Amino acid sequence: MKDTRFSKLLLFVNGLVPLVILLWDVYRKQVGANPLEFVTRTTGMLTLVFLMITLALTPVRKITGLNWIVKFRRMVGLYAFFYGTLHLVTYLWFDRFFNLRSIVGDVAQRPFIAIGMTAFFLMVPLAISSTNKMVKRLGGKRWARLHRLVYVAGAGGVIHYWMLVKSDKRLPLTFGFILLLLLGHRLFLKFYPPENQAPQTSFIPHE
Repeated sequence: MKDTRFSKLLLFVNGLVPLVILLWDVYRKQVGANPLEFVTRTTGMLTLVFLMITLALTPVRKITGLNWIVKFRRMVGLYAFFYGTLHLVTYLWFDRFFNLRSIVGDVAQRPFIAIGMTAFFLMVPLAISSTNKMVKRLGGKRWARLHRLVYVAGAGGVIHYWMLVKSDKRLPLTFGFILLLLLGHRLFLKFYPPENQAPQTSFIPHE
């Protein structure tokens, strides 16, 4: 299999580029009239982008035959969790100032926040169980069943985004279409698997 160490280094560096650009824009005050909204939406968008890339790697591998690209799923999946964490922390810290009563009240009044938080917390066990040690501890089958939650988390993220947007819903609908396409591909292979091919899992598999 292809040596991917240098490619992983490039992926690691490039995965941080959006954050560096975002921080630079904040520093230069190039984030519009509402910096908090800009940062919150940007980190949320990055979470969905990395999540969709994670889910797309297996179909791309099967279509192209480039088996070595599965080695990037763990890092890309963890970047999805990383930007999801930044998205949540931005809300809790800079919007609600870690005021529990304010957070509870806001969540009760705006259901899309509850859906977004649920999607994020579904990603937590996926990130925690991403190591080789956890894969061995859980066992392959239980680990694979657990990581199917990535589709639920993805759906929650898309719904959260769709409910958040008030007018132009093309972007959340695009994410929804991509997610449905990827899920459809998985279901198709489940019911019509190619010969001599073992079942595959998603999100952040062991390497």
